[in-house]
Amino acid sequence: MNWNTKEFIWIDWLVMAIGILAVIWLVYRAIKKDKEKMAGADSQDYLFGKGEPWYVIGMAIFAANIGSEHLVGLAGTGAKDGVGMAHWEMQGWMILILGWLFVPFYQLLNNKMGKIITMPDFLKFRYTQRTGSWLSIITLVAYILTKVSVTAFTGGIFFKYLLGLPFWWGALGLIVITAVFTVIGGMKGVMTMSTIQTPILVIGSFLVLFLGLNALGHGSITEGWSAMMDYCRQLHDGYGTTHMFHWADINASGKPDPMYHEYPGFVVFIGASIIGFWYWCTDQHIVQRVLGQTKNEDNSVVMKRARRGSICAGYFKLLPVFMFLIPGMVAIALSSDPNSGITMDITNHDQTDGAFAMMVKNILPAGVKGFVTIGFICALVTSLAAFFNSCATLFTEDFYKPMTKGLSGAHYVLVGRIATVVVVILGLLWLPVMMNMGNLYSYLQGIQSLLAPAMVAVFTLGIFSKKITPKAGEWGLIGGFVIGMLRLLTNIFTETGSKAMTGAFWENTAWFWQTNWLIFECWLLVFIVVLMIVVSMFTPAPSKEQVEAITFTDSYKKQIRDSWNMWDIIATLGVIFLCGCFYAYFW
Repeated sequence: MNWNTKEFIWIDWLVMAIGILAVIWLVYRAIKKDKEKMAGADSQDYLFGKGEPWYVIGMAIFAANIGSEHLVGLAGTGAKDGVGMAHWEMQGWMILILGWLFVPFYQLLNNKMGKIITMPDFLKFRYTQRTGSWLSIITLVAYILTKVSVTAFTGGIFFKYLLGLPFWWGALGLIVITAVFTVIGGMKGVMTMSTIQTPILVIGSFLVLFLGLNALGHGSITEGWSAMMDYCRQLHDGYGTTHMFHWADINASGKPDPMYHEYPGFVVFIGASIIGFWYWCTDQHIVQRVLGQTKNEDNSVVMKRARRGSICAGYFKLLPVFMFLIPGMVAIALSSDPNSGITMDITNHDQTDGAFAMMVKNILPAGVKGFVTIGFICALVTSLAAFFNSCATLFTEDFYKPMTKGLSGAHYVLVGRIATVVVVILGLLWLPVMMNMGNLYSYLQGIQSLLAPAMVAVFTLGIFSKKITPKAGEWGLIGGFVIGMLRLLTNIFTETGSKAMTGAFWENTAWFWQTNWLIFECWLLVFIVVLMIVVSMFTPAPSKEQVEAITFTDSYKKQIRDSWNMWDIIATLGVIFLCGCFYAYFW
């Protein structure tokens, strides 16, 4: 048998079959054991899980973040633009903000209001009922447009290049399997599969990286790294793709850096941080991973577990650049070797998006391909399942329960499952529309940059300012969302500003629809903050209850202090140090 074959052979399929059956058995066993402990259905346990160990929380956060947009989009971006996209991935330091800063606030509100289990609950209490309802609507829309559909779409591409499946078989199969898994398994199933997938995913991805570098260096990993860096430095008119910051300077040939338009100078760091702040600190499907707890549990214990889980996730978050982005750079370098089996044109988005699948297929030995693919399938299912579960949570807790109070926990579990099915259907209906909207990466990042500023402004000012009024939060969230959707419409018509719209009106408003998406994102955040401050000057102040809810008492400050020790600080500084090292190397 040829162990170095560049095709999936019988042993890969056998390993995949055995591995998938083993995963199903482990998940089933965990769910059965958990149900025996629960002694009946409980809506909160189904939707949120219970108090998991800190390392399980860390792996669950990491697993919820890793999806097919990484397997396809991040690797494809690495092949096309190198480390330009790494700003969005080197955000382990941002997860620290969740653990150290936001978890105490969320837990404080849990104590004062009963159990706050969704982000809209916070906005309803701190601002107005409409503000929380709008957040639920915005989040559900965002999940359908940027999570469910995108994950299914890129999953179809991954299976197309890896297994040779038709695109729609891979996309639809992924959604159906995930829907069944989510409905049956709930949050416990997601947490269990996260624990299984993470080591497989990490080990498999680094095998791809090291074996790819070894092939590129003809037996030497260090030589392969040098060859990759040398090749990527010659791309994009000689400006290269090995640095994270791009400037408008003109080189000796008289040409500007072609990547400056997409990643303008230092603005790229600010723009990525805004999106990262929204995603890691306020997004429901991430925060949901750290809010689970058992009943009557001490606050310091909850905060300690959540913080350490966040720190653990911070270390995991340093890995995707090496797991997916740099293998994409290795793939584009290997494509210059006709014997590598990898064929890629940097201007062809479909081919660059298939970079990671090509690496798995052409670099890994027989048998290992099948084993590694198990982890990737688990990653796709877990990531998508996390979004499904969050959608079920939002609908049940923020729309259905307020209208139908007093029903059984089993009833609310059923409603959550129905909501999951509805999200699946909506995701399927949106797929054909999304496929006709141009480049997937530009579409995805464009939408995120338009949603994040309103979320960041409303949550940050709501927590850290006692003077921001309820109506200011409502205006900020709704106004920011409306402006963002208007910009999205112009992005659709102009393919994210790459095409011009004629006519006096469009020419006079070019600043709105043609401005770089990252620069627009920064100015949108500034506008929303100013808007909220101005509205606060002319609307009634927040109530005493609202202000007290975000005020730390002396006893609560002591509980926070009791929840951490020197090892937590050392581990935190380790994440920051490693992020700094990466920026220093690829500056």
